[in-house]
Amino acid sequence: MTSDNSTSPKAGLAAGASEDRAKSRRIGSLRALLPFMAPYSAMIAAAIAALVLTAIVSLTLPLAVRRVVDGFNSETAALLDQYFLAALGIASLLALGTGLRYYLVTRLGERVVADIRKAVFDRMIAMSPAFYEKIMTGEVLSRITTDTTLLLSVISSSVSVALRNLLILIGGLGLMMVTSPKLTGAVLLIVPLIIVPIVVLGRRLRNLSRENQDWIAESSGNASEALLSVQTVQAFTHEIASALTFSRVTEKSFDSAKKRIATRAVMTVIVIALVFAGIVGVLWTGARDVRAEAMSVGELIQFLIYAIMVAGSVGALSEIWGELQRASGATERLVELLRTTDSVADPAQPIALPQGGRGAIVFDALRFSYPTRPETSALDGVSFTIKPGETVALVGPSGAGKSTIFQLLLRFYDPVEGRITLDGADLRAMTRADFRAAMAMVPQDPVIFAASARENIRFGRPDATDAEVEEAAKAAAAHDFLTALPKGYDTYVGERGLMLSGGQKQRIAIARAILRDAPILLLDEATSALDAESERAVQDAVTRLSAGRTTLIVAHRLATVKQADRILVFEGGKIVAEGSHDSLVAQGGLYARLARLQFTEGLAAE
Repeated sequence: MTSDNSTSPKAGLAAGASEDRAKSRRIGSLRALLPFMAPYSAMIAAAIAALVLTAIVSLTLPLAVRRVVDGFNSETAALLDQYFLAALGIASLLALGTGLRYYLVTRLGERVVADIRKAVFDRMIAMSPAFYEKIMTGEVLSRITTDTTLLLSVISSSVSVALRNLLILIGGLGLMMVTSPKLTGAVLLIVPLIIVPIVVLGRRLRNLSRENQDWIAESSGNASEALLSVQTVQAFTHEIASALTFSRVTEKSFDSAKKRIATRAVMTVIVIALVFAGIVGVLWTGARDVRAEAMSVGELIQFLIYAIMVAGSVGALSEIWGELQRASGATERLVELLRTTDSVADPAQPIALPQGGRGAIVFDALRFSYPTRPETSALDGVSFTIKPGETVALVGPSGAGKSTIFQLLLRFYDPVEGRITLDGADLRAMTRADFRAAMAMVPQDPVIFAASARENIRFGRPDATDAEVEEAAKAAAAHDFLTALPKGYDTYVGERGLMLSGGQKQRIAIARAILRDAPILLLDEATSALDAESERAVQDAVTRLSAGRTTLIVAHRLATVKQADRILVFEGGKIVAEGSHDSLVAQGGLYARLARLQFTEGLAAE
């Protein structure tokens, strides 16, 4: 049965590439590993030398056995001693070569896989959010971990074992021919019978291996999503449903693995049965030749050992072939990530950020729809200008396009039409790292890393001193609660900041932005998780911080934007009003309605 992409999850990233993928599902896809192995050519050469040495030594052992067996009748005791000593020396050399081969090949595998993991991660960490709308983060992690672990097994073991067995197969066949052309001819008659099941079943095994890896990735993605949202899962008593979903995907993976294992087992049974049936037949023929004195006992034993070595090599190669098929699928999946094109990319010849980033921003006739929702317009012909040092607030109902402005300004996405300029330069003409260095953002959902509070703040500027970190925390009204933690600023805050409250995480994110000291400040609901007292403290800090900086504020709570130089009111992806707080209230319309609702509710609450 061939693989059916309709039943396997996320068979590929590129739509419409199923035909090309089918053609690429061959062992040759492992050639993609060559660029990662090229820097270690000296180590590879040494490993191959050790490999050839062990193969040659292995092939000389039957010659020594023949000498010993035939020497029982015709040689002196002294010569027998020499033969046994020679055999011991050969065995010692074999042990030394095998150990050297293991060391070199295993080290090479670890090095190459580490390089692949770094290359894939470097590529993935730079991909725009548009990429992650099409693939689950858990699946990417599965490829970086599960698939590279499979490659490690193949590079550090299977490949060297395959090459060694191939050398023994070729050398053994040659020495079998020298020992007895008649018996060798009989052995070669069964070779086609062995090759056919390897080819036929190998194709099925390759497809099943790829399907199995896809289901493993789906399982990993499902688990990652559930565990990262464990509090929500538990709050809605969704544990059983989530467990059932994960169980279903895992069972799919297991079912796929069972098919793969059964296919490989059948192939192994057929190959080994045919090989050893052939050996028995050859041994029967050889025994008749010994009785007819057409060959000696030692020659028969020598031939038999070579035949067993060749048979063992064929059996090992059939097993390793299955491993290589799995590695081929894993390589395809990793190469897909490495070769995936990003919809947002730096220009080939970027220009520098003009004047070091003063903060003059122009949004010119922007039209934009998110890739996963192309039929819905997030921005529809939006144009406005922000002067250096100006504070502009973006308000409006949810889904009006406010946060999309930030997404485009940071160039997480590119507009479908229109352009954004910073100090006169189109964002698409500069590297993303260049103009992003001039911006500091506080997102609506602050990201806290599994590190200390100090390191989370220092994320804004890695070279900042401890004193600068603490000054930023004081400005963000975070110093008091941080010093009250068990180890102060050096307290580990847990994965995603689980040890902190929502307001504490928000203040750490604000301190991070303050520490960055960038000319452009982006605040996306920056005070949404703060209590009234903390909000007032942080608002004072933001007011001081925004002095002399270009500041964009997205807020639902209008109390936080009353002091903005200008307020832009968004609705349905368009700017429907513009002005100061007082002028917008006087105009009536959407802003006045929102202000009346919020401030009336606030007074009623008081």
